[in-house]
Amino acid sequence: MNRAFPILGILTAILLSYALYVALVVAPTEQTMGDVQRIFYYHVPSAWTAFILFFVNFIASVQYLCRSNPRTDRIASVLAIAVGVIVFVAAFFVPQPAGVRPSAMATTGLVITGLYFLIHSSFSHTDTDVVALVSAEVGVVFCTIVLVTGPIWARPVWGIWWTWDMRLTSTLVLWLIYVSYLVLRRFSASGETPILAATLAIFGALCVPFVYFSIWFFRTQHPQPVIGGGGSIDPRMLHVLLINWLAFSCFAFLVCWSRYRLEKVQREVEQAHALESLTQAPRSLR
Repeated sequence: MNRAFPILGILTAILLSYALYVALVVAPTEQTMGDVQRIFYYHVPSAWTAFILFFVNFIASVQYLCRSNPRTDRIASVLAIAVGVIVFVAAFFVPQPAGVRPSAMATTGLVITGLYFLIHSSFSHTDTDVVALVSAEVGVVFCTIVLVTGPIWARPVWGIWWTWDMRLTSTLVLWLIYVSYLVLRRFSASGETPILAATLAIFGALCVPFVYFSIWFFRTQHPQPVIGGGGSIDPRMLHVLLINWLAFSCFAFLVCWSRYRLEKVQREVEQAHALESLTQAPRSLR
């Protein structure tokens, strides 16, 4: 794994460079907004990447709470399968909101179950807490990019930096929830901190689908989605968008991987110091 990291790092750097090139040079200029629309290739992939990381945080938090007890662990696994099956079946038999394709909903159901068992099989109970922390940290970074690039794009297009429409406000609330999560993890020294943080993460994850679907159910400044059947997009623009999303996803994975290893080492050092303090305490009392 250590040998693979520099190789993946080089490939990701190449992919990011290529994504930058196609976004600024290859992608066609949007007729109405002009070149400022190219922020789209960074704004949207950052949002998608943040949502995925928050979803990973949600699954890891659920597993940290459930896997301490074998019975609750089995129940959670069954529920993960049930949710995936229900979402997959409902995609084809239940009317979807306007602009939502059944195939997208069905894929979501498969991803929910697959990601749950991937994390379950790859990480121990205690390591799921590390995964939750790392994914939240990197997710907040990408969500911050969304909140920064959004107003930069909005100013020349809408004429204002910020408007309190539903998607913008809910995205800000989502960011504040996960910043609160990180503040709790950073400044609370209680032994119950991981449990409290996991509970807060589960609450915060409920805001993610609300942010995503807000433009379907509320009138906002944002246009209807151009992917998923709600609108249209030039195929060349879609190609560039997906390349940038792939590049951002690879970069996020590498940052999470590096941060995960660092957090593991830091916890091992803290445990070693704690054990050393316990072994030296009786000597100091003599």
